[in-house]
Amino acid sequence: MAVIAYNEAQIEELARLMRAEAEGDGKLGMLLVGNVGVNRVIASCLDFENIESLPDMIYQSPGGFEAVQESYFYQRARPKDIRLARRVVKGEEFDPGDDSLWFFMPGGDCPPQWFGQWNVGRFKSHCFYTPQQGECPNLF
Repeated sequence: MAVIAYNEAQIEELARLMRAEAEGDGKLGMLLVGNVGVNRVIASCLDFENIESLPDMIYQSPGGFEAVQESYFYQRARPKDIRLARRVVKGEEFDPGDDSLWFFMPGGDCPPQWFGQWNVGRFKSHCFYTPQQGECPNLF
């Protein structure tokens, strides 16, 4: 059972986003990016109050993903990437992406805070940030 609504074209878009943002971090890195994306659709809080679908989340501007501005985002979704996207829309969560709404790739260590949100962990090149308890009740 899916935790958010989607159609096949949207799954392919999510798969392309996951690959574009985190292919270098492997399968788990891509799943973590997918977790953040799904969380943004579910959250309905902070920067994501008007995000109601995968396309809303993927193409959010401002505040969306940098990868959608790059040509590699527009590559065809591969079957293995589509399988990963299906896993996250069905509710599979992975730490530290399980309650995170943000991630980024710093040049060094993860800052303890990023735009007022607390670091909850790092996976390879990406640091993950989660809102404080109570800020986004739909996530917790």
